[in-house]
Amino acid sequence: MHTPVVFIDGDQGTTGLQIHARLQGRRDLNLLTLPDAERKDPQRRREAINSADIALLCLPDDAAREAVATIENPQVRVIDASSAHRTAPGWVYGLPELDEQQAERIAHSKRVSNPGCYPTGAIALLRPLVKAGLLPADYPLNIHAISGYSGGGRAAVERHEQPGADKAPTLQLYGLELTHKHVPEIQQHAGLSARPMFMPGYAAYRQGIVLSIPLQLRLLPGQVSAAQLQACLEQHYQGARHVQVMPLHQHGAAPNLDPEALNDSNDLRLALFANPEHGQVLLTAVFDNLGKGASGAAVQNLDLMLGALQLQG
Repeated sequence: MHTPVVFIDGDQGTTGLQIHARLQGRRDLNLLTLPDAERKDPQRRREAINSADIALLCLPDDAAREAVATIENPQVRVIDASSAHRTAPGWVYGLPELDEQQAERIAHSKRVSNPGCYPTGAIALLRPLVKAGLLPADYPLNIHAISGYSGGGRAAVERHEQPGADKAPTLQLYGLELTHKHVPEIQQHAGLSARPMFMPGYAAYRQGIVLSIPLQLRLLPGQVSAAQLQACLEQHYQGARHVQVMPLHQHGAAPNLDPEALNDSNDLRLALFANPEHGQVLLTAVFDNLGKGASGAAVQNLDLMLGALQLQG
C-alpha cells in the first residue's frame, strides 16, 4: 500500500519547524524535506512538490504563489500556511469547525488555505452568531488581540531571545494604519458585510493568543441575550474535538484569561463574559498562535486529507 509523501516547503521558518516536529516519527506518511544546499534551488523544489501527494507550504505569500504555479502533477494536493490564498476563489478555507461540512470539504480538496492565527479566534466566535442571525453582519465590530512574539516570525523571535533581548519591547500594538492583511479574511469567512476594526499586538512572551470582541446587547436584533449567544456557540461546537466552549460568566468576579493556557496544543477555548446590568458582552478566545493558529491547524487539515487518501486506497 502506498504511503503518502508529504513535502514541507519552507521547513526552516517558525511554522515549518513546528509542523516538522509534529510529524516526526509518524509512520503513516513519508516526510520529504530538502537539504540546506537545495532549499533555494528552483528545480529541486519543483521536483519535490510535483513528487508529493500533499505539499505543505510554509512560505511568504509571493513565494507560496510561485510554488503553486510550479505544480504540474494534477494529483498534488496543497495546504498553504501563508495568507496568499485565504480569500482566493477555488481554495477551501482550512478551518474544519467552520460548519458541519467543512471538514469533508478539506478532506477532499486539492487546494486548502490554512487560516491565519488571529482570524481563527475571531471567525470561530463570530461566524456561528452571524449565521444564526444573532449578530448583524454589519455590526460595528472591534477585535483586539495580543499574541506572543513568535507571531512575528523568526525576526521577532531573535529580537526577543538573542543577546540584547532586554531591549525588546514588553508590549507593542501594530497595524495602526487599519489595513492589516487578516481583516479581509475575517470579514469573508465570518460572513460580515461591514469591515471590522482589528487591533493586534505582540507581548514579551513566546506564544499564545488572547483575543476579545466587545458587544453591546442594545445593538443586537430582537433583544438578544448573552444566554442566547452562549447557547449558539455551544450548539455549533458540540462534539468539536479541538474547541472548548466555557460556561457563560455573568455574575461575580471573573477569572483572568491566560494567553499561554493552551500552548503546545491544537485547542481553542471560547468564553463569554457578560454584565447584564450594563447590557455588555465580551466574546473571548484563547489559543496557541503556533498551534491552532498555525502548525497544529495545518496538521489537523493534513490528517483529514490523509484519511481521505486512505479511503481511496
